[in-house]
Amino acid sequence: QVQLAESGGGLVQAGGSLTLSCAASGVTFSSYAMGWFRQPPGKEREFVAGIRRSGGTTSFYTNYADSVKGRFTISRDNAKNTVYLQMNSLKPEDTAVYYCAARWGPLGEYPSQFPYWGQGTQVTVSS
Repeated sequence: QVQLAESGGGLVQAGGSLTLSCAASGVTFSSYAMGWFRQPPGKEREFVAGIRRSGGTTSFYTNYADSVKGRFTISRDNAKNTVYLQMNSLKPEDTAVYYCAARWGPLGEYPSQFPYWGQGTQVTVSS
């Protein structure tokens, strides 16, 4: 059974940084595409970033929402079964519950494409 557990959320001032982690178990981690999503208060869950391995190489494909490009970086450590989201230059509009998700196959940008989810971690950015 696939289990995902996020950590690293918290309260930060605008302009600050946070790094979120998502530890996976019960899955051949290196074969799965991983995604970060967020759900701001009163809004729909939205895509933030995704990553998957490029074939049999050590390279990775990544994609980002336009709202976070240049500020957020997704990465993964397959040896540790962990995916990270480095968030820099945080803005109050980044405030949300952040979720880690996994799927077998290519990168995805829609929540419905991901069958496995963590419980989420709260990120609050104060102005």
